[in-house]
Amino acid sequence: MEEGMNVIELDGVVKDYGDFKLDRVSFAVPEGSVCGFIGQNGAGKTTTIQLILDAIRRDAGELRVFGESIDRNSAALREKIGVVFDEMGFHDFLTARDINLMMKNIYKEWNEEQFFDYLKRFSLPTKKRCGAFSRGMRMKLQIATALSHNAKLLIMDEPTSGLDPVVRNEMLEIFREYVLEEDHTILLSSHITGDLEKLADEVVFIDGGRIVLTGNKDELMESHGILKCRKQDLSLIDMSLVVSVQLSSFGAEVLVNDRHTCEKQYPDMVIEPASLEEIMIYYVNRANGIRPDGE
Repeated sequence: MEEGMNVIELDGVVKDYGDFKLDRVSFAVPEGSVCGFIGQNGAGKTTTIQLILDAIRRDAGELRVFGESIDRNSAALREKIGVVFDEMGFHDFLTARDINLMMKNIYKEWNEEQFFDYLKRFSLPTKKRCGAFSRGMRMKLQIATALSHNAKLLIMDEPTSGLDPVVRNEMLEIFREYVLEEDHTILLSSHITGDLEKLADEVVFIDGGRIVLTGNKDELMESHGILKCRKQDLSLIDMSLVVSVQLSSFGAEVLVNDRHTCEKQYPDMVIEPASLEEIMIYYVNRANGIRPDGE
């Protein structure tokens, strides 16, 4: 791939199930980046990942991985992709040794030595059936497998969900190590925004099957803010700066899309930085938000 290329590109992708629709989804994941794919459960994250992996067929739009159409070369492209899902895809009766033998026959660049090195690092037994593994052990086994066939792209769907904080931090450290190599890229789908604040370079936010927000994580967090004011002061705020409003008995909290402009225009109002979770919640609630003019 050329320098500065996108590893994943979606352009107007549509998948219509009748009761749910991915509606003209477009975003790109730059090479060497960690892209956090965020949204509520049911927002369309898993469906999008299945499309990227060619597990399901799209109804419309363009989808490219490593610059190639997924339609024409999906088998070869899968060699370059490591996958970690919320639920483990291995049968419960398999051991790590069994999985090693299977992977040898699936991946041309399977690295047996590296796989067993990861098992040792993760303190995973090689002869114990994985059905007896804890959730954390299952995730580590998936990650060991995904990282042992020279994958250039790691796609993960809720890999840290349900894990205790110690194991979650251990997983994040492994992901950091992986992307130290410039040609390694991660697409990480998660609703745990705290993990993405620590790890992600880029953020793609999906809600109701549509992309709501996309961009550099640090820039998004730097530009957005929570403005706190009295309810009667809402009418003073420039509507073009407002994402949505939450009212309480204590007053109003407003997510604004340009924190620094607000600080200049409203010096008497309290404006605080917004977390990624707050940004997501306010954008989700925008459809039901209260306008400053009361409508």
